[in-house]
Amino acid sequence: MSVVLVVSSPPYGSEGPYNALRLASALLLKEEWVEVFFIGEGVHAARPGQDPSGGGVSIESMLKEAIAAGAVVTLCGTCCRTRGITGEDVVSGARLGTIHDLAELIVGASKVVSF
Repeated sequence: MSVVLVVSSPPYGSEGPYNALRLASALLLKEEWVEVFFIGEGVHAARPGQDPSGGGVSIESMLKEAIAAGAVVTLCGTCCRTRGITGEDVVSGARLGTIHDLAELIVGASKVVSF
């Protein structure tokens, strides 16, 4: 089974990316194919060096663990450009893509979950 997780909520101030990455980890433990696509404000989740002080969980650490476990992580390139984010501004292992990449993922996925 292949699962696409679409994340459009910001990394802090919402629980979207946190819950998406928790689900990604659980699915990877079950040896499922997981692709995470960050779009809109969600692209900020892939920026390294964020400080989740105040009791927050490090989304960066969770993202790196998901990538190391086999998750494929793509960010909407248009959403990144409008926010001044380049490929060098994201965690290692994440890549910039397009809305066409997301469309292809959705068409080929067994399941799609949006956060």
